[in-house]
Amino acid sequence: MKKKISNYLRKKDVKRFSIFFALAFLFLIFSKLSNDYKQNIALKVELFNLDEEIVIEYDSLNKITAFVEAKGFTLLPYLFQDSKTIMIDAKKDVVIRDNEFVFEVQRQKYRIEDELGSPYKLLTLKPDSLILRYSEMATKYVDVVINKDFKYALGFDLLGELNMDIDSVKLVGPMSSIENINSINTELLALADIKMDINEVLNLDISQLKDVQVVPESVTVTGDVERFTEGAIEVPVVIKNAPNDININYFPKTVTVSYYIDLNRFKSINESNFKVECDFNEVNDGQQFMIPKIVVKPDFVKRAGIKQKRVDFIKL
Repeated sequence: MKKKISNYLRKKDVKRFSIFFALAFLFLIFSKLSNDYKQNIALKVELFNLDEEIVIEYDSLNKITAFVEAKGFTLLPYLFQDSKTIMIDAKKDVVIRDNEFVFEVQRQKYRIEDELGSPYKLLTLKPDSLILRYSEMATKYVDVVINKDFKYALGFDLLGELNMDIDSVKLVGPMSSIENINSINTELLALADIKMDINEVLNLDISQLKDVQVVPESVTVTGDVERFTEGAIEVPVVIKNAPNDININYFPKTVTVSYYIDLNRFKSINESNFKVECDFNEVNDGQQFMIPKIVVKPDFVKRAGIKQKRVDFIKL
């Protein structure tokens, strides 16, 4: 019985000692980390706000060495990472020379301090200036072509034309890769039974482009869809280039023009909106008829045609 009690007390003492030792170790670590230390920190520089055609030649030299003083707790993350990235504005924070961005490190000391934050006291910086070399790619603007397969519901159609928020895109890449590109298609937009206005975001088809960046890579396509109907109206025939020395009589004097128009403007159409001409200069020898053509029609008329295919005439 005494032996069991002795073993129990011995185990309890060991457990107490372990807890005390752990607490003492943690206190020691905490006190050490609360002290100030001096250390070099590698600052990796990255540029933002760059033009698309600029390519930075990043290498191992694109770093600033900052000698700082800070609490051990603050420096603890650098046991697990070898550098900190700071972002530099290519439009404001650097000097531009031939194919080089020059970041004047000493003159930007206060900016670097802001990037590091208040826990760090910045002592020295090396080098005095950091040179970031770059190369410039060729650029070209090309038209965007909408690749579409539209099927409208009966009695509906597109009012006017499809619109895009941009009509061209910028290509960035080697000149040999972009010089023969004159346009770029969107991915296929297939719509059926269309009754509502069109508003779609389309990605550009860049599947065949290599080493070429497209800016932007998508366009927004919009279009107004309205109810449409057909109408017909009688329009006088005008003879163009009629001979001065010959009188002619022609028939019919008017032709029937059929047209396709949105329902909202159907009642606004009259014969003055159209002009039909027959050009006498197009008549061949021995021919006794002329071909009527619509030479004027409103832009908002989707399509128009003439029922009569010829206008007969006789010389008097």
